[in-house]
Amino acid sequence: MLENLSRIKLENPVDLIISQIRELISTGKIKPGEKLPPERKLAAHFGVSRGQVREAINKLQIYGIVKVQPQSGTTVTGIGIVALESLITDILKIEKADFKALVDTRVLLEKEAARLAAMNRNEENLISMHNALKSYEKKLMEGLPAIEEDLMFHIRIAESSGNSVLKSLMMIITPDIVKNFRQLNVCKKDHDVKNIDEHKNILQMISERNPEGAMAEMGLHLQDVQQFSLTYNA
Repeated sequence: MLENLSRIKLENPVDLIISQIRELISTGKIKPGEKLPPERKLAAHFGVSRGQVREAINKLQIYGIVKVQPQSGTTVTGIGIVALESLITDILKIEKADFKALVDTRVLLEKEAARLAAMNRNEENLISMHNALKSYEKKLMEGLPAIEEDLMFHIRIAESSGNSVLKSLMMIITPDIVKNFRQLNVCKKDHDVKNIDEHKNILQMISERNPEGAMAEMGLHLQDVQQFSLTYNA
């Protein structure tokens, strides 16, 4: 009898929060430039924890849909929300056969972002990349998932490249690749340490203004995700 019953999949509260906020933005009920209510009020309204609201907002920020400013709150950005959401939706529907192509594209973008960052970065960029790396390292050392922190480090590199189009493309294609990689490739402690070391090597090359070195280190860092894409398609 049990084999005839389907397992019930409960939706993640964070995904439901994101879905509702994106719907309000897409329909124009919240417009670019407007602020979202404080985390405390959103948590009370949704009946969830502030941590879940914070996680949802962090993901929206990664996609470029909102911008979080200390002491100022969370503001909806002025980018093309509907167009961006359409692209994200299309990518989430990508067939397994296309996943390797998506990963290969990410590698090209990431290597170029690292190269340009080494050429164009300023001191503010270095601080933002260093802070992102510290947050990533702290989460891993505490034995906690660090998907968003990992992604934020890479986005800080893209920001430092000075190429806004490259950054936008990365924000569209990278989050779900990282999510799949971290969820399906169960990483051990030594793998986490390896990731931290690789991130440090990339940042060092960027800090030293070594474009070719930064590109090479990024390529080495992404070898695992490229290998994973072959397994994913198998």
